[in-house]
Amino acid sequence: MKAPVLNGLMVLALLLGGCRRVQESAPAASADPSSALTLDQNRIVLPADSPKLRQIRIAPVELKEISLEEVTAAGKLEANPNRISRVVMPVAGRIRQVLVRLGDSVVEGQPVLTIESPEASAATRAHRQAQAQLRQAQSAQAKAEKDLSRVRDLHEHRAAALKDVLSAENDLAQAQSAVDQAQAGVEEALRRLQMLGLGPGAEAREVAAPAPISGKILEIAVAPGEYRNDTSASLMTIADLSTVWVTSNVPESSIRLIQPGERLEIELAAYPGEVFEGRVKRIADTVDPQTRTVKVQAELENRRGRLRPEMFGKIRHSHGSRALPVVPASAVVQGEGGASVFVERHSGEFERIQVRAGETRNGLIPILSGLKAGDRVVVDGAILLKAY
Repeated sequence: MKAPVLNGLMVLALLLGGCRRVQESAPAASADPSSALTLDQNRIVLPADSPKLRQIRIAPVELKEISLEEVTAAGKLEANPNRISRVVMPVAGRIRQVLVRLGDSVVEGQPVLTIESPEASAATRAHRQAQAQLRQAQSAQAKAEKDLSRVRDLHEHRAAALKDVLSAENDLAQAQSAVDQAQAGVEEALRRLQMLGLGPGAEAREVAAPAPISGKILEIAVAPGEYRNDTSASLMTIADLSTVWVTSNVPESSIRLIQPGERLEIELAAYPGEVFEGRVKRIADTVDPQTRTVKVQAELENRRGRLRPEMFGKIRHSHGSRALPVVPASAVVQGEGGASVFVERHSGEFERIQVRAGETRNGLIPILSGLKAGDRVVVDGAILLKAY
């Protein structure tokens, strides 16, 4: 009988010791400041001394005017087609020098290349010949005027017949006509010199091709030493980038919302979070049969030169608006049940609220349902609460 009794007492002592150890360890676990108490599926309470509270930032929900009907479409920047010009050969000849490089800024009239051409000397000779013909015609006119004066004097003294006077008048008229023609020849030869960038009396075999507009060199298709006789082929492309166009393809179903002259907002991948403003310049007259979209082009100011052709982004245009609650994008967490936010109910107590969120815009998300103005939501650190 003694052995069973002793064994029972030993088992009882071990059980009592284990219970005491469990009771002693329980306060240590509850003292962990990082632990949280989940009251239900959507409500979380953090102890007042939890270090996670210091990583959580809370802000009240604000109301902002949000567009009701909105158009968005991908877009791409392009050079303004109305401010693009091309340099061509003024005369056939050999390229002597290319005076600019790709990307250089030029002003209207600035020489961009020189051409060695026999037409330069020919134009100079033509101008000199025209001047010589003018002087000859002016000399003949002066002689005709004197002859007419002499014949009239003789006629008054009955020393010359009337037909001699008429003949002298005719000679003077022809001389005056010759002077007019010679003067026109000089002016035409001078214009030719000016087109070639040469002045009267210049002795040069080279012609300079000037920049037709102010802008930047976007393309160079010529090199020194080449001989070119096609005076219509483009040698350089110059674009004035003080304004640029954004081209986008707007769905056919939304084109009714956009009119020429209206303002658009443009967001570019190169400048996230920054919004640029443009004005609609052109809406295509036809619909693309493949994509069922309409091309829309808007103009943007680019005085600072930050906007470059071929940059990608998107356009946004809206009609009408209403006040909606908005929260920072960091406040919205995505889960299996959709979008949600954490609302502070009491100090250290948070509730997960399912919301219907709109499209992110400038770092803010409009909340279509689930929140109201003044609700205090977790805007930083929501991911810490999502883990519970």
